[in-house]
Amino acid sequence: MEWETVIGLEIHAQLATRSKIFSGAATAFGAGPNTQACEIDLGMPGVLPVLNAEAVRMAVRFGTAIDAAVARRSVFARKNYFYPDLPKGYQISQYEDPIVGRGTVEITLDDGSVKRIGVTRAHLEEDAGKSLHEDFHGMTGIDLNRAGTPLLEIVSEPDMRSAREAIAYAKKIHQIVRYLGICDGNMQEGSFRVDANVSIRAKGEAKLGTRTELKNINSFRFLERAIEHEVERQIDAVESGGAVVQETRLYDAARDETRSMRSKEEANDYRYFPDPDLLPVELAEADIAAIVADMPELPDARRKRFHERFGLSEYDAGVLTASREMADYFETVATGCGDAKLAANWVMGELSGALNREGKDVVDSPVAAADLVGLLRRVLDETLSGKLAKEVFAAMWAGEGSADAIIEARGLKQVTDSAAIEAIVEQIVAAHPAEAEQLRAGKDKLMGFFVGKVMKATQGKANPSQVNQLLRMKLLG
Repeated sequence: MEWETVIGLEIHAQLATRSKIFSGAATAFGAGPNTQACEIDLGMPGVLPVLNAEAVRMAVRFGTAIDAAVARRSVFARKNYFYPDLPKGYQISQYEDPIVGRGTVEITLDDGSVKRIGVTRAHLEEDAGKSLHEDFHGMTGIDLNRAGTPLLEIVSEPDMRSAREAIAYAKKIHQIVRYLGICDGNMQEGSFRVDANVSIRAKGEAKLGTRTELKNINSFRFLERAIEHEVERQIDAVESGGAVVQETRLYDAARDETRSMRSKEEANDYRYFPDPDLLPVELAEADIAAIVADMPELPDARRKRFHERFGLSEYDAGVLTASREMADYFETVATGCGDAKLAANWVMGELSGALNREGKDVVDSPVAAADLVGLLRRVLDETLSGKLAKEVFAAMWAGEGSADAIIEARGLKQVTDSAAIEAIVEQIVAAHPAEAEQLRAGKDKLMGFFVGKVMKATQGKANPSQVNQLLRMKLLG
């Protein structure tokens, strides 16, 4: 039998607020255990939550970005369950009336086609604490620093049909929240976590199969592996005469497998009811208009503009808009030097290569965009050859100063004096008469031999185009 995979994702994006969603406690990562959980986060008697307005604004930004319905009235509810790292015995979330309703996200598939993935909703909620198992032999430690941290849970429709589609969708959401500045997207620190609902059904069947939920996956690679393993496990179970049980499963990266955690609860098991301590959130049209007016250019729009304005290929435009920081860097360089193609080649080539080697993000680049503009201007005015420019870039990366300062200090200015280059060309040709005759006889590859000799004699400082032109005049007439 042929099977079809059905996947929906629930993404928890930690909102980039300085304080928690219902208290003034800090949200900074890396603090000592239980040092950033105040009385409100712990639900102590006599305390009341106060909604963080910035979290609301960030949710509206996201809703606008995916062309979703932003609710003028949304309600917080209590989601009741017991777990050691949930100090109040309930989680404040949204259920029947979320702040963001239905929207859509477009993803590009491996074959270049575009697919629209539906977003069911996005709602605000508080995070729970964290259970620590590694450092406590036979026991579990509880760190409540994360309790009350603001989350935006983004729930997709079950529109994905493969692990690759799920990865494309998760990466697109990751890109959007980072462009909006509402989440840093740091998966290693837990700022962007993904749950995958996975099921299978016979090809052509409309009814959905029993799903399992893969919980709290914090890397795209692990998400892909987890889904692939779960699909294979479900197919094996059904084809061997068994059944898929609705449950929550954990992906074990060390063993590269999924395993059962607990039976999956239905929504009514949580006994949702409106939180009596929080009023409904009501947004005026003016509030939403102000948020929309402050929206940045989104990645799809920016990619299209780079393609049209700078004449870049769709691929290059996609690479250069992968992150907002990279797009900003490239646009500064392209505008500053006036040659978008040259700027794209250097940003995707030398710069990206250096960043990858050292594991840096573009915001941490030792060579700022304005500095690269200075270097490329020296390439364009033929002060530097391409080879010398790479040498200057390496020195700039090492912190030796601006391009002009390095050119001056190292005497790297390109030789463009035709008479001086012509004299060296004549010396090289005279020193290699046999090779000159072979080239004239049709062995064209020897032109590279002569160019190399001239460039070596000038320590790479001769203008390559002039060298080629003068050699052709001398050798071929």
